[in-house]
Amino acid sequence: MNLRGRNKVSAEFSMSSMTDIVFLLLVFFLLTSPAITPDALDLILPKAKGKTSNVQKASVSITKDGAYYVDKERVSEYSIETELKKALAGQEEPTVILRAEEGVPIEDAVFVMDIANRNNFKVVLAVRPN
Repeated sequence: MNLRGRNKVSAEFSMSSMTDIVFLLLVFFLLTSPAITPDALDLILPKAKGKTSNVQKASVSITKDGAYYVDKERVSEYSIETELKKALAGQEEPTVILRAEEGVPIEDAVFVMDIANRNNFKVVLAVRPN
């Protein structure tokens, strides 16, 4: 009977160290996740299957309310092209990450894609994983 009690105690100690490790990992990911996408707004993106690219040159975000952002800075619809040219000046492969919030009219996304096409910018549509 004494051996069973000893095994129970050692199991509790090993479980507590496991919870410590999980807690430390959680804190680590909470601290490092903002560093992964520093220029991203908090938008609810549409779902899709596939993989995303980690290369980020400049991002254009469109909210449901029709607000446009270039790298977290709110811009008017008419100044998007100028801001993108400034942000992507001197880049070998200028890339625009298009982040259209769920519910944004397709015309708004096509407007930004047309600007990118005129300036020979590559466009990557950001989505959340399915």
